[in-house]
Amino acid sequence: MIRTEIDSNIRAGKLEEMLITVPRAIVVNKFNEEAAYKFNRELNEAKNSRQPVIPVIIDSYGGEVYSLLSMVDAIHNVENIPVATIITGKSMSCGAVLFSQGTEGYRFMAPNSTLMIHDVSAGALGKTEEINANAKEVTRLNDLIYELMAKGSGKKDPKYFWKLVHQQGRADWYLTSQEAKKHNLANHLYLPSLKIKINYSVDFG
Repeated sequence: MIRTEIDSNIRAGKLEEMLITVPRAIVVNKFNEEAAYKFNRELNEAKNSRQPVIPVIIDSYGGEVYSLLSMVDAIHNVENIPVATIITGKSMSCGAVLFSQGTEGYRFMAPNSTLMIHDVSAGALGKTEEINANAKEVTRLNDLIYELMAKGSGKKDPKYFWKLVHQQGRADWYLTSQEAKKHNLANHLYLPSLKIKINYSVDFG
């Protein structure tokens, strides 16, 4: 829960102009173009608010990998502000990758939440050349997401998670919060309590 307390001593001015500076959390449920656009906009607003940490709350079954990569790039573009990724319920497929991009020490999972990792999947129809091109792109994306997860969790081997998934027979790999912490995907197994206090005092003599 995020509780915002605002103490105001305002004798003039517009409240709506002040609310742009109120810290915010970003909620991610879907991974598509609309969700990526919304995420990038909200992340930029959170950066501009100068809040000390940006919470990204994830509860998702996954979605489109290109939209995920847009979100990942947006997180990587945040400088000097920790991005806290927080799983409530489930974080699967694209959700698991996004979760791993949270700042080290700021990745939280609810005790009974679930994380799921798997290979990138895609279907292809058309000429042989088109099918081959699609297969090449899927392989590139597959390597990229596993490398992102490995780097995000501090693994030296970029194929760390790729190897573990393939040991499972390339099936969907479901992890409990305890298992996610074992692999340093999660840092903490509880939901953080975020209390934000903002003081405004505007006087006109």
